[in-house]
Formats: sequence, structure tokens, C-alpha cells
Amino acid sequence: MTAPLRALLHQLIDYAGLYPPAGLPLASVIENYERYRRSADAWILNRLVLPAAKLGEVQPGEGWRITLLADQEPGPLPPQVETIETKGSHAFSLPTYCEVPLDKIESGYAKVRTGGLTPDAIPPASGLADFIARAAMLRRPFKATAGLHHPIRSDRALTYAADSPRGVMHGFVNVFTAAAFAWHGENRDFILDLLNETNPATFDFSGEELRWRGASLTAEQIAEARCDFAHSFGSCSFEEPLDDLRELGWLE
Repeated sequence: MTAPLRALLHQLIDYAGLYPPAGLPLASVIENYERYRRSADAWILNRLVLPAAKLGEVQPGEGWRITLLADQEPGPLPPQVETIETKGSHAFSLPTYCEVPLDKIESGYAKVRTGGLTPDAIPPASGLADFIARAAMLRRPFKATAGLHHPIRSDRALTYAADSPRGVMHGFVNVFTAAAFAWHGENRDFILDLLNETNPATFDFSGEELRWRGASLTAEQIAEARCDFAHSFGSCSFEEPLDDLRELGWLE
């Protein structure tokens, strides 16, 4: 594992197994989360995504890290709850990701939806490039949610059903590499080109730097962007993204 790839993947995935297209029962989600925490891939796992209404049904264990979906201030919380996510425009008592347009955020971090269950739910690359460029300019940290099951932009089934609709899904390597470059000054057109990249061979993690079509970032620059700007993405599957990384030869 090279340093640039480790920096890009470190604590990247918030596990959201309760949500579509997986839509697993709570007991299965908890069992999976515990298994992922004990696995060799635990360093890629970030927080468990839970709605506020479900928090009372679980007993958070030692070492758990939770991000809570809430529409209002949730009140006293166990220490395992680290962040809150809301569709409102202002932060609550913990660091809060607000799923509203950037210019509507009164306080807190941003949250951007990057996909869904139908093709029309996938934002165009141009819109996502606008978001990343603007958020970087504002120095507004963000997380992504929905649709980032695969590393590289590609045409995929959008659900696990046999008759699933298909669409061109954004790649999480595209998105978080683009965000890292944006944080370090690359412009919107560069970000758009990177988001539209469909060839995994153009991403070179083999050395001390990440290289993409002549541009490069050090592991330290990637780690800084991940810490201060592009925090994580929520996925109903932890295993599917990792399986794809292994198929590419990027993860053992």
C-alpha cells in the first residue's frame, strides 16, 4: 500500500447499511459494522450512519463512531456520536453536515448527494465540479452521500435488483482525488475533467505521489485535503467499494 493511496482511503467510508439500495435490517447493519471494525480493512471505515429514531434501539459499543441523521437538536447523546447530518442549514451541538446548497449553509459543514436509485438522481459532473470548486474556495468541508459504490466513473446497475436501471455513476476515487486537487488550487475545469475520467490506468498511486495526467499530489497534500476538506462518503455497502479496489489491484 503506497502512501498516496493510503492517504486517500483512510477513514473514507461511512457505513450506511440501513439505507437503499441495501436497506438491511438494523441487526444486520450492527453485525456488519462490528465485523468491519475487526477486519484488516478497518482503517478505511469511518462512521456508522444511524437515524436519530434508531439510536435508542442500539447499545453503542466501545470504539464505535456514529454520525446521526437528525432534523433538530437531538439533545444528550452517547460519546460515540461524533457528528450530525441534517437537511437544515445550520449546525447543532456537534459538528454538522448540512444537505442544502452551499450558499444556504448558515453554519457547519456541507453534504452533497452524488447519486441515487434512478439515473435522474445522479448529478451531472458539471454540477458536482461546481460544488467541489465552490466548497474549496469557501474552505467549507464536506461529505458525500449516495451513489459512490465504485472507484472510477462507469456505467453500472443502480440497485441490486435483477431489473435495476443503469446509469453512469461517479467514482469515489474521481471525487476525492478531484477534491484534493481543488483544495490545493486546481480550477473548476480541471476538476470537471477529473470527475469525467473513466480510465483507471490514468491514476498512478505507485510512487511517493498520486499522479493523474501530468498533475500530482504528495501523500501529505492528500492527507491534508482529506482532514480539512473532503471528509468521507456514505455507502450502504462497505464491501463493494473494496472489492472493486481489489479488482483494480489497488488494495490487497
